[in-house]
Amino acid sequence: MERSPEVEREAAVEGQPAVEREREAERREPERFDPAAERGLLVVLPHPDDETFSTGGTLARCADAGVPATYLCATYGDMGRRMGNPPFASRESLRDIRTAEMRAAAAVLGIDVEFMGLRDKCVEFEDPQELAGRIREVIARLRPSTVITFYPGYGVHPDHDAIGHATVLAVRGLPREERPRLLGVAVGGKNNPRWSSEGGALGDPHVVSDIRAVYRRKIGALREHRSQTATLFAQWEKLWDPETLEPKPGAPEPDEQTLAWRKRLTEEEGFYAIDPDARTLLE
Repeated sequence: MERSPEVEREAAVEGQPAVEREREAERREPERFDPAAERGLLVVLPHPDDETFSTGGTLARCADAGVPATYLCATYGDMGRRMGNPPFASRESLRDIRTAEMRAAAAVLGIDVEFMGLRDKCVEFEDPQELAGRIREVIARLRPSTVITFYPGYGVHPDHDAIGHATVLAVRGLPREERPRLLGVAVGGKNNPRWSSEGGALGDPHVVSDIRAVYRRKIGALREHRSQTATLFAQWEKLWDPETLEPKPGAPEPDEQTLAWRKRLTEEEGFYAIDPDARTLLE
């Protein structure tokens, strides 16, 4: 029985060394995220503001297209290091402040938000199967066509990796015919330390979302998280205008890492397809 050209290509890729697979992945054209093709979008991340940094433009695009978009936020972010600039929060008040900021940012993006109520900076110590069961219940209730989370092992922060792993387990536990597409965010892209490890490079994103038409909404949502982002905006505004994208007079030329960060902030958000049946780096 003859194999199709697509199957032949996949078989050839599987037989290649890791470095060749990485090069093959980089040669492929990424899929363009199309909100009109979605039934619903669910983003599962651990902290208030993770949703805007990682997926704010994509969430806004879905909202504008009339596609239900929900952020399932695992914690209240109450162990965050920043207290505002100048400080206006305390450790005791930060939970209420960040919860209100999250709801304000969600209003800017046009999305719904739900909280899981986990302890901030302790997600890695939760039972992943128990978390998976809770996330699976939300997926079954909302029935999104796509779920986005952190790519386990590429989240940099332990909470990021832990919630990404639990989300993979959640989708794995669903019947195949009920599974949504699962996409992952790799923090830092090629600047992630894991990228330079043996077989660690993920290549170019598999799915790319063009956010140029909505980037000001993303910026506006980030401003709502002001306890955490006020210092960041103060630093940015010395070098460039986040609204117009114009550099400030005398600002130094941005390096490659800064350019990549600005691109994700204002031009496109990239995601990696995750096979829920494949073992994650946390297993």
